[in-house]
Amino acid sequence: MGKESGGSSPSKPNRRRGKGKPSNRGKELKWIPLGGMGEIGKNISALQYGDEMIVIDCGLKFPEEDMLGIDLLIPDVSFLEQNRGKIRGIFITHGHEDHIGGLPYVLPKLDVPVYATRLTIGLIKNKLAEVCPRYKPVFHEIGAGDTVDLGSFSVRAIAVCHSIPDALAYGIRTPAGVVLHTGDFKLDAQPIDGRTTDYGAFAELGREGVLLMLSDSTNVEREGFTQSERTVGRTFEQLFRLHKDKRIVIATFASNLHRAQQVFNIAMRYNRKVALVGRSMIAYVDLARKLGYVSAPDDLFIPAQEADGMQPNRVVVLTTGSQGEPFSGLVLMSKGEHRQIKLGNRDLVVISATPIPGNEKLVSRTINMLFSCGCEVVYERDQAIHVSGHASREELKMMISLVNPRCFVPVHGEYRHQVRHAQLARDLGVPAKGVFVMSNGDVLSLSQGGKGSVEGRVQAGTIMVDGLAVGEFQGSLLKERRELAQDGILTIAVALGPDGSVRGVDMDSRGFLHRQDAKDLYGELERAVVKALEAPMGDDAMRTAIRKSAREVLSRYTKGYPAIVPLLVRQG
Repeated sequence: MGKESGGSSPSKPNRRRGKGKPSNRGKELKWIPLGGMGEIGKNISALQYGDEMIVIDCGLKFPEEDMLGIDLLIPDVSFLEQNRGKIRGIFITHGHEDHIGGLPYVLPKLDVPVYATRLTIGLIKNKLAEVCPRYKPVFHEIGAGDTVDLGSFSVRAIAVCHSIPDALAYGIRTPAGVVLHTGDFKLDAQPIDGRTTDYGAFAELGREGVLLMLSDSTNVEREGFTQSERTVGRTFEQLFRLHKDKRIVIATFASNLHRAQQVFNIAMRYNRKVALVGRSMIAYVDLARKLGYVSAPDDLFIPAQEADGMQPNRVVVLTTGSQGEPFSGLVLMSKGEHRQIKLGNRDLVVISATPIPGNEKLVSRTINMLFSCGCEVVYERDQAIHVSGHASREELKMMISLVNPRCFVPVHGEYRHQVRHAQLARDLGVPAKGVFVMSNGDVLSLSQGGKGSVEGRVQAGTIMVDGLAVGEFQGSLLKERRELAQDGILTIAVALGPDGSVRGVDMDSRGFLHRQDAKDLYGELERAVVKALEAPMGDDAMRTAIRKSAREVLSRYTKGYPAIVPLLVRQG
């Protein structure tokens, strides 16, 4: 193990090295979440012992509707930057955006090695190439069953099932005790790739004694067990059989490569070609085929522009857009704006996903537009067209019982998920004093005797990414954008002579009443501005006077004001 790529490498990780570790016994073990607590996404945490630290995951989160113009959210890693010299490496559980999406913005600042599986490394490299192509990180390829020794930490990679191949949990041995991070998981007994969750490894850690368990909370409110991914395959098979005369369009997450594999297998059985639509869908499938995670012959695929010219019963379209993303393949098709594929009554559209919280309106709008195109649409949850990649309540119970930790922290979930998962752990016998519902930035200190306490906080929060700009936009910038969205903008350009006298006033607006719609108002505004500038004054005072006089006029016509932007133009 320990394959390396990119940049100069630190000493190779060994399966069992066990020497050269600093004498840190007696020091406290600390676990510090910097994202992913009380939220879905932006997962990142640090494990610290003495002067050494490892980081687990570095994800992003997508913006909420009121975050106008913001592209994505990443964790504030100021704490890690301040302790960069202590970090031995970043361990990635799997290749979903909420676990790797922050790396292009964070990794160049920390410049530490990354440990991940082959597929996950490939996905990270693609992201780095887009955002920071000149940065050359050091990667160490690991696989399930491998152990990496880094100073005080001995990190064992454990296979788990999820909705993307090569997902891992981590069992981390430290001088203070064992820490288990489950990553995102479910207990699928019949996974598509045959790679099951490694119950034996979890049981072995449980027998050894686990000091702290960090467990995925996403589906704690769902009773029972999460269904196998093969359930979706059986549903697809039935849809292909019942709709032999129609073109089938399937929208799903680009990262769900197990689902893509099932689509390819069924398409071959029914003598259909596959058109991939959406940049991320094409990129994921290309990478997975190149690395051997997806098996499909080259002649199965056709360019999207050929799909409309073929008989409907000879084509399957696999596309992005299951969450109603505005510029995704499915949404463009539903609007009739896709350049290559036009939908109609010859199409069956299958939305193979459930809406992520906050996306319900976007998905509903897309479904309505698909029906208006004349399509038949399958989207109901009871149709078994989607299964989750996360463990439901009974699986979470099994994992806690198998591991039997002394301390427990629910992670990867909204606050209510954390609270319910914490209660579940207490019900299963984890001591109440050892169960912690934490927030981003909290510091959990653990002693060798198994006692834990949340003591102090470090800086943690959200950094917003707007295009290529990365920064703390939560304050004035977002406020300005909301005001512009609500009330519009009015520019008032004043031409001034050499002596400062007003030679003319010109106005323009966006998102506010235009001149042709309110000639009297604009005339009154012009007279008020001219009068306000009769007395000599400096430029700053002029701008203030323009805003004040304009607001006085507008207050008689409207309750809200547009953003007023004065421009001074000196002539002569």
